[in-house]
Amino acid sequence: MEANDKLIKQGARPWHRWMVMILLAIALAAVVSAVVGTSGADAIDGPLILVPTGLVLLLALLSRRALEPLVFGAFAGTLMMDPTNALSSLSESLMSVMTDEDVAWVIMVCGLMGSIIALLLKSGSSQAFARAMMRYTTDKPRALMGCWFMGIVLFVDDYLNSLAVGTSMRRITDHFKTSREMLAYVIDSTAAPISVLIPISTWAVFFGALIEKNGVAADGQGVMTYIQAIPFMFYPWIAVAMVPLVIYGKIPLIGPMKTAERRAERHGQCVPAGAEHIDEDIGHLEADASHKGSVWSFLLPMASLAFFTWWFDLDFLMGIFITLAGMIVTFIALKKLSASETFDNIVEGFKSMIDALAVLVAAFLFNEVNTALGLNEYIITTVEPLISAELLPFIIFSIMGFVSFATGSNWGVFVIILPIVATLGHNLGADMTLVIGATLSASTFGSHACFYSDATVLTSQASGCTPFQHAFTQLPYAALAGILAAGAYLVLGYL
Repeated sequence: MEANDKLIKQGARPWHRWMVMILLAIALAAVVSAVVGTSGADAIDGPLILVPTGLVLLLALLSRRALEPLVFGAFAGTLMMDPTNALSSLSESLMSVMTDEDVAWVIMVCGLMGSIIALLLKSGSSQAFARAMMRYTTDKPRALMGCWFMGIVLFVDDYLNSLAVGTSMRRITDHFKTSREMLAYVIDSTAAPISVLIPISTWAVFFGALIEKNGVAADGQGVMTYIQAIPFMFYPWIAVAMVPLVIYGKIPLIGPMKTAERRAERHGQCVPAGAEHIDEDIGHLEADASHKGSVWSFLLPMASLAFFTWWFDLDFLMGIFITLAGMIVTFIALKKLSASETFDNIVEGFKSMIDALAVLVAAFLFNEVNTALGLNEYIITTVEPLISAELLPFIIFSIMGFVSFATGSNWGVFVIILPIVATLGHNLGADMTLVIGATLSASTFGSHACFYSDATVLTSQASGCTPFQHAFTQLPYAALAGILAAGAYLVLGYL
């Protein structure tokens, strides 16, 4: 009973509900694998391909968690493809994921950002910044607008944006009884969208290269073609513009966000039930009375991150390496921390990101399984007969937005899909700048709305709530922005 009560207190489902969900998931996967086993591997076609994705979404809604549904979904997909060797196949997929260069990059970036955050906390730098901001922040809207403005300034990379703004501003927004879910919404609605819209960012470099590779732009003109498509990236424009309207009540609080804000304002409970462990994980890193930080010891590392990321051709990992090295030397030399405290907190900070990294690795694993199943190709080939030049931008945004949302892959999906989109666009004579705008909007929507995308996981970790709590409260606003963007593509397609 005590274990069960503890689960309930942490916001998880009681163990007997978990058992029912696990058994249902295994039973469904077993039925599908039995069908495949009797009909051959070619039977994994049509709607059957959607089973793992549907399973993940269903389990996530029931459990209100991200990690376990992703693992179950990956196992179900593997069981469908290889019923007799599912575990060994899943192990091979996990090994492939863990040795992938992009996954290693994400692990290093997130872990070392945890180390930087730990140093800022232990040295008292974050507290000093919070105290300074409090002099100019007189109410809740100003505090949230400060988050929005910081998100625009830190446009270089959405990871940098989410992690830096979340960890630096949550103490301030807590003071004005703001729910962590609202904080996460403001940060997430600025991070990826603003990185997409400003072409000096990691998004522009990645997609610019992808545009060149697929013949949509001439060599050396990928970023320029990307810039030409920016006015047609309707989803990020709408998502960013909606934030001040929500902050000042012009767009009312909706559903779960209204409940979260009421909880924070009436009861002073900013941290939602089940997310207490996130603050506890970094609680021991907070500075004691002997550590007096300054505003500059916070601002200079933030400026260093942005500058050196830009200096090294938008390589965020290099920016982190240089910044962390500089912080180690400076904090020890200025006696803000002793050498042992500095290195101990680097390790502790990395460890504080383990929960987020586990969800990200599970999301990459799930995407690997979906890729093997052929989910992306199935959806495109299914809607291809319905596509015309006028409808192409609308369909690309709607369908690829759903795929990005369902798989949690914002960049990987489009490496596979963009060649198909480019071919369709050229064959139909569609406006390619509008098509590229729709493609980037779809990727941004997936990053923004999916409860296990990298953006959602990192923003929730930095803000102090779980990925599901963040995504569930944000979804009505993401859906509203998505509907408006889809309408714009439908109208412009016929103009």
